[in-house]
Amino acid sequence: MIHEPTRLMIMTQLYVVESADFIFLQHQLQMTPGNLSSHLSKLEEAGYVEIVKEFIERKPHTALKLTKKGHEAYKEYQQNLKQVFSDSPT
Repeated sequence: MIHEPTRLMIMTQLYVVESADFIFLQHQLQMTPGNLSSHLSKLEEAGYVEIVKEFIERKPHTALKLTKKGHEAYKEYQQNLKQVFSDSPT
């Protein structure tokens, strides 16, 4: 799930912050709203991302954050990559 490049970028961005705004993440990753939304839906279905939709001063706002499961999956992914690189010949 995380290995797909776009989802890895999303997970990496969300790993370093408590939460992020949809628009902020869209601009950071230079993605279209539809593309970002599609990948976020897959991450949400996997239980890795929590999506909170609300209105702030009558304007829609979408906040995104990793779940505990998402944090654990990302850490495990990092460890697996480190192992792959440490096991590979130089």
